Amino acid sequence: MTFSDRTLALLQLIRFDRPIGTLLLLWPTLWALWLAAGGLPDLKILAIFVAGTFLTRSGGCIVNDLADRHLDGGVARTRYRPLVTGAVTPRAASMLFVVLMLLAFVLVLFTNELTIVLSIVAIALASSYPFMKRYTHLPQLVLGAAFSWGIPMAFAAQLNTLPAALWLVYCGNLLWTIAYDTAYAMVDRADDQEIGIKSSAILFGHFDRLMIGILQGASMTCLFLAGRAFGLGAFFNAALLIAIGLFVYQHYLLREREPEHCLEAFLNNNWVGMVIFIGIALHYALDQA
Repeated sequence: MTFSDRTLALLQLIRFDRPIGTLLLLWPTLWALWLAAGGLPDLKILAIFVAGTFLTRSGGCIVNDLADRHLDGGVARTRYRPLVTGAVTPRAASMLFVVLMLLAFVLVLFTNELTIVLSIVAIALASSYPFMKRYTHLPQLVLGAAFSWGIPMAFAAQLNTLPAALWLVYCGNLLWTIAYDTAYAMVDRADDQEIGIKSSAILFGHFDRLMIGILQGASMTCLFLAGRAFGLGAFFNAALLIAIGLFVYQHYLLREREPEHCLEAFLNNNWVGMVIFIGIALHYALDQA
């Protein structure tokens, strides 16, 4: 294998060609940074969190693939991942994971003690998620906790404290994550059942779309209450309405439960996160103008 082939395989391992995971992790972190700062956050902290989001998501992909390398070959969507095909060895993947996590930890050292302590929880959540699908039908709950942990970390880095209202944002994002990852799990449901992997899509069964709708509704409720707590106004509320419209479109895609449309519904959540961020950013931009 040439150097370029090895490099390409490593980039595929960290999903460099599929940035959706990074974006879904980044948007809520940006929500939190803007809320904590009451507008544009400290640029150093912003750069740390943007880079840290990429590094931690990349590391999470490696842990996931290492944990599932003996299972991914039985799932159509994952059977060509580098650890399955042998394009990347477990040793090389483990070394890359260590490098990425060290870089992420170095970034956190430029914040404060509270953020450093919270980062330890973040690593524990991200590392445990890939193994949860062996023991519980709700690994999506652990993923939601992991994908939401950037929210308290962002408040800690910006304010060096954790205001109570941030947990409304945290809960809203956690519920949203469970909803969209359930749609994602619907893509693999048949293969997962065959090889014995657990997921919320399998747990919910024929009630999957109903449960996704309930989770989305609860998420929007939490975010609306968070907006009230942080004094957000019309732009944020309009953003929530647009997000609800996007959820309606996702349910249209999910109506037949066809795998390719379930994947499309999952990917559509990038726009949800972006729209909510725009609503927050516009509120503070015009409020300070």
